[in-house]
Amino acid sequence: MGNKALSLIGVPTDIGAGHRGASMGPEALRVANLASKLERRGFEVIDHGNLQGPVNPWQPPQDGYRHLPQVVAWNEAVHTAVYTELAAGRVPVMLGGDHCLAIGSISAVARHCREQGKKLRVLWLDAHADFNTADVTPSGNIHGMPVACLCGNGPQALVEVGGHVPATTPDVFRQIGIRSVDEGEKSLVREAQVSIFDMRRIDEVGMKRTMEEALADVDENTHLHVSFDVDFLDPTIAPGVGTTVRGGPNYREAQLCMEMIADTGRVSSLDIVELNPAFDKRNQTARLAVDLVESLFGKSTLIR
Repeated sequence: MGNKALSLIGVPTDIGAGHRGASMGPEALRVANLASKLERRGFEVIDHGNLQGPVNPWQPPQDGYRHLPQVVAWNEAVHTAVYTELAAGRVPVMLGGDHCLAIGSISAVARHCREQGKKLRVLWLDAHADFNTADVTPSGNIHGMPVACLCGNGPQALVEVGGHVPATTPDVFRQIGIRSVDEGEKSLVREAQVSIFDMRRIDEVGMKRTMEEALADVDENTHLHVSFDVDFLDPTIAPGVGTTVRGGPNYREAQLCMEMIADTGRVSSLDIVELNPAFDKRNQTARLAVDLVESLFGKSTLIR
């Protein structure tokens, strides 16, 4: 990807989550020296500080969604910020915040790809498929719905973020590390034919083959967006998330995943989400996330 400038965009909100605390994620990543470590990799890093948005009212769901107006406001702010950086030729790195914010970032990336005639591939690194709708989830937490919303299945105000409906289609996603899918959600992802490489698949064929399949047909005209939910990782190494699910990738599997993505040279935008310092131990999850993001941008053990 060359030595492009990386733009850090902090989005300090837990507006779509079921636990408080992801709003502190951007600061934890800064404390773990994300900017200076990426500068050491040879990148120019611009930290744009934090976006502003409505406070979390911490209310129960209304009509099946929690905090819908506030989620829309935050995602519109994210869309504008991410799109602005892409248009300027920089690589936006969104520091979340919860995963509902991917509606704003990925809708911006998809818009950029349409304008540039590029093919979009989204690597969704997560324990969850995030393809819920209000009909199948009682919680109403929108951080479980971003992929569905991006594919046109959600409340109108969110589906229309970025102005193009649907923002993208299920075929651009490759979901890796999935191990928690709600019952009703299973039929939704099957109908939409989302490509899911769940933990059983990784156990059976290994991370190497999984990533080869997920990255197949990525070429020089592909914009590769990585949406990295920190709960992708096994909670024994990454306790600092609100929704831990046992049995995720271990440290080496996660490193291999990131290194193989880096090998494509096509990473052009990134979300880091769901880091929750309230559940962390001495910022270890933030430090691990930064370590993996370094690998995503080219750090490896040997000179290859």
